Amino acid sequence: MHTTVDGFAAGRNGEMDWIRVDDEIFEYAGRQTNEADIALYGRVTFEMMDAYWPTAADQPGATKHDIEHSKWYNSVDKIVLSRTIQGAQKSKTTFIGDRIVERVNELKNQTGKNIIVFGSPTAVRYLLQENLVDDLWLFMNPIILGKGIPFMDGVKDYLKLKLTSSHAFDSGVVCVQYSKIGQ
Repeated sequence: MHTTVDGFAAGRNGEMDWIRVDDEIFEYAGRQTNEADIALYGRVTFEMMDAYWPTAADQPGATKHDIEHSKWYNSVDKIVLSRTIQGAQKSKTTFIGDRIVERVNELKNQTGKNIIVFGSPTAVRYLLQENLVDDLWLFMNPIILGKGIPFMDGVKDYLKLKLTSSHAFDSGVVCVQYSKIGQ
């Protein structure tokens, strides 16, 4: 999840043009992505991702990251948390709008690799509230927005975390990984 120093996941109108990404960040994040075989999204982030990644590798001038991430995106199962597009059908995509806690726990108990969540601040807040997040990877961008879509707004119960790793990039972005402590 990309965040600002003051804890926003997007600007006032959902803008994300403040996010700094480059080859160094793509390479770093790609190692984590490759350890996952399920991608979980909220509806808004899924619609944004699904409009780009399925064919990103086929576009003229596709970058190494575009090619690698497109291949990964097309190979993994995608889970979309949404009450508005329930029942929709799409290859390698499941839409969940009810019994979310039960169904996410079922996914977590399957054998396989990790489940990774991209963006999706509303979904992440819900998953945090329901104690379904084991690790947080936050890419803190060197910017203060003052207002926007908050990352943690609405999380009612606290969750104890332990810093597992941190990495500062040349761009000024800092990735911090936190793991959940206990239940």
